[in-house]
Parts: sequence; structure tokens; C-alpha cells
Amino acid sequence: MIAEIIINSNVKNLNKTFDYNIPYELQEKVKIGSRVFVKFGNIKKLEEGFVVSIKENSEYKVKDIEKVEENDYIGGSQVELAKWMSNRYFCNTSDCIKLMLPPGTTTKIVTNRVKEKLSSFVSLIKEDYEIEEDIDSKKIKSDKQIRVLRFLIDNGEIAIQELELFTETTRSIIKTLEKNGYIEIFEKVVERNPFIHKVCETTHNLMLTDEQKKAYEEVCESLDMCVHTEFLLFGVTGSRENRNIFAIN
Repeated sequence: MIAEIIINSNVKNLNKTFDYNIPYELQEKVKIGSRVFVKFGNIKKLEEGFVVSIKENSEYKVKDIEKVEENDYIGGSQVELAKWMSNRYFCNTSDCIKLMLPPGTTTKIVTNRVKEKLSSFVSLIKEDYEIEEDIDSKKIKSDKQIRVLRFLIDNGEIAIQELELFTETTRSIIKTLEKNGYIEIFEKVVERNPFIHKVCETTHNLMLTDEQKKAYEEVCESLDMCVHTEFLLFGVTGSRENRNIFAIN
């Protein structure tokens, strides 16, 4: 299989595809939208590129794809959108693709990219009835261990920090249950939430000044009549006063 690749570059002459062979061991990983690393020209270090199409064969003598990034950030629909944007706005397709990548992952230096956030999670590996039998037979005597196990029976998989908080236990209690074969502790990717600690104040209806109201009414009248025209707002660029005109609707 052959991958058509756009090299990650803002050089205008490189805004085209280059054919690369997909090695057998990478065929399950490489797909449209994949971020790959290839040998390009006489450059010694590997260049980064994006797979924009896959086909059966090539008319050229091609090199192999060397590596593929594990994360799938974009797919076929985003690639098609990037192609359209490139044609519409006369820019490189790779620049359009990078607009769709998560913040912190656009740099070509892999070691400088934001890493995925991993957290430790806990889940049961014994059946509920087996655990209850061990509790009834006094095989499990610790109240804290029983509290942890019954919490997991009722709630399922949970982050280890939350388990400690809700059951008022320690990491050593959880580790003992893991050692005894009741639970497993594993790493899992969790989504970052940049607004988790952000406090957003409730806003109130904005009041327009007489001049703002006049401008707002003229814009609305034009829209109601399906007349598309330009309006020039006087004032400090980006000021609250100018933003209020459009925020009010």
C-alpha cells in the first residue's frame, strides 16, 4: 500500500503530495490523517508529514514510512476540509491541518509536545458474589478493605485518588487488595479540562447607549431585509462598548 503524504512545511513548493510505501508492520496503524515520519530528500533527520490519501501502488520508486505517531488527532473529513481551505485561501495544506491539531501538539519537535495526561484507575477483577462470599466467611476482615470493595461493586471503575477520597482509605489499603487479587490498578488517558478550576461569573443583560442602540437597529434592519452591506463602528478596537452591540443579541 502507498500513502500520499503532505510534508509539514510552509515552503510553497512542498505543497503537494509525495508517495511513500507503508511497511507491512505499519499497515494497521497508518490511515488517512495519520502523522508520520519519513526520509525526505537529502535531509538526515526524519521529516514529519500527514497522510492525505492511500492507494494501491505508485509509478515512482518510493521510500518506506519510518514511524507513525500513535495518536489519531484527525481523520478523513478533516483532511478534506484542509484541502478545501488550502485551495480557497492559497496556503499550504499542512498549515491547514495544523489548525485542527490540539493545542500544544503542533510543534515539529516531538519532545516539546504536550503529553497525554495519564491517571491511575482501579477496577474489580473478582466477581461480586466471590467478594461477598469472602466477606461473609471472614476471609476479608478489614473494614477499610470491605468499604473499598463494596464501593467498587456499587460504582465500578474509578480513579484511585477519588477512591481514596470517597472511601476514606489510603493507598496501602488499595495496594493490599491488588496484591490479594481482588482489584487491578492501571493507567488510563484522561481528557484535560482547562476550565475545571475556572470560575465564570454570571452575566446580566447589557444596556446599550443611545448611539449603540441606533447602530444595532440599523444592522438588524439590514438583516431583516436581507440586504448585505458593511457597517463601520467608531470607537476603541475591541472595547467593551463596541462588543456590547453584538453581544446584546
